[in-house]
Amino acid sequence: MGLFQLFGFGDSIGIDLGTATILVYVKGQGIVIREPSVVAVEQDTGTILAVGQEARRMLGKTPGNIAAIRPLREGVISDYEMTERMLKYFITKAIGKTSFVKPTIAVCVPSAVTEVEKRAVEDAARQAGGRKVYVIEEPMAAAIGAGIDTAKACGSMVVDIGGGTTDIAVISLGGIVVSDSIKVAGDNFDEAIIRYMRRKHNVLIGENSAEQLKINIGTAYARTMPVSMDVRGRNLITGLPKNITVNSDEMLEALSESVNTIAEAVHGVLERTPPELAADIFERGIVMTGGGGLLYGMDKLIAERTGIRVIIAEDAVSCVAYGTGKYIEYIDGAPQREKRQASRQKRAASRQKRDEKREKRQSKREKS
Repeated sequence: MGLFQLFGFGDSIGIDLGTATILVYVKGQGIVIREPSVVAVEQDTGTILAVGQEARRMLGKTPGNIAAIRPLREGVISDYEMTERMLKYFITKAIGKTSFVKPTIAVCVPSAVTEVEKRAVEDAARQAGGRKVYVIEEPMAAAIGAGIDTAKACGSMVVDIGGGTTDIAVISLGGIVVSDSIKVAGDNFDEAIIRYMRRKHNVLIGENSAEQLKINIGTAYARTMPVSMDVRGRNLITGLPKNITVNSDEMLEALSESVNTIAEAVHGVLERTPPELAADIFERGIVMTGGGGLLYGMDKLIAERTGIRVIIAEDAVSCVAYGTGKYIEYIDGAPQREKRQASRQKRAASRQKRDEKREKRQSKREKS
């Protein structure tokens, strides 16, 4: 390792700036950070007390002067200052304080963000310490991370269900042909479960409890063998803590509206897809990425609605981060590739000149 690498010269970072989780990819190291997008701040002084996993544990448990907040909502920045400070914390944690050159950063955004929202992400990454900042759309990053060859003249469909948004895109020849982004995803699943528990059982549960229900017994498609789980909350009638058992059939009822909205959005994108690309997708299948795609039966529901097989990507949660990392590595390697290409062309021209001289000498000898 050279001296520049030792001190973090020219680090390249890919960031999956998710509503629920932030993943940071460092060139040559892979994913080095995977933590919740939560910041705990003291409201009186504005001092950040915790970031990430430690701050997430404080959600719903903080005293009046401390707030555990999510600075990103529905795939976009809702609190610019906190997002910037959170990014700065994670970038420093990823590359260390010894880095004396600012890193090159690639950040993901949902496909339907406005130019203003995109600029906010770009500015936040630059203020957090980025030397150069590239913005890449999430479905494209997800496709790259899932191992799809996006440069081919062949249609590929990606459904990325994250924390704040679901991004659906048809990709061909390195670009997005048709896309849609809806603000229904993992966080909406949690909220739907909280509303259901309040309406059906008169019990108020927290975000963490709702997420555990979603992960353990949540379902988008009827299970052959129902499963159940105990959950604790506050009885809204008596005001006292209460423990109840919830089964997967209830979760199917709670989540039906949200999952059907996603299935309809996928159907809508397919309706707008050019026929040649639609034929490719029918043959290759739909690739599903993101944590929300791991909800039990989500792939079966979409396959039933579209008549196309659905493949859940390997390490679906990390696809966007890996794709962003590969993108930044490709961008970083472009100058070296251009130099190598120029060098090859120079050597080829030199060989051609030598061959021409050799042919001239041979011709002279033959004449003499």
